[in-house]
Amino acid sequence: MTSDTMRTDETRALISSSKVDDTNVYASDGEKIGHIAHLMIAKKSGQVEYAVMSSGGFLGMGSEYRPVPWDALSYDEGKDGYVLGMDKNRLPDAPSYERNENPSWDRDYGTRVNSYYGIGA
Repeated sequence: MTSDTMRTDETRALISSSKVDDTNVYASDGEKIGHIAHLMIAKKSGQVEYAVMSSGGFLGMGSEYRPVPWDALSYDEGKDGYVLGMDKNRLPDAPSYERNENPSWDRDYGTRVNSYYGIGA
């Protein structure tokens, strides 16, 4: 894509959050493990802190949200999705919450999530 044909919601270095929602997430072995439901952005810095991944369930029922530190994901152009650098077998033990829950998102919760994924430890 040349700069004159870039869409307004994506450049070579930036992407709109609306284009990240529903992007697939893959385990380190290449298996699809969920999709990005939404992002959690720090109000003051404007930095993406977490991608909240939806996994499990069928047609939105029974699925769980798993906050994943943004730094734990890498974008794979070949997959057109994000790769979580961990084995899918560790996913069931990752911090999660049900769709109708609202975690506190306080410092302790963030520390627990980041520690699970080895971020900032």
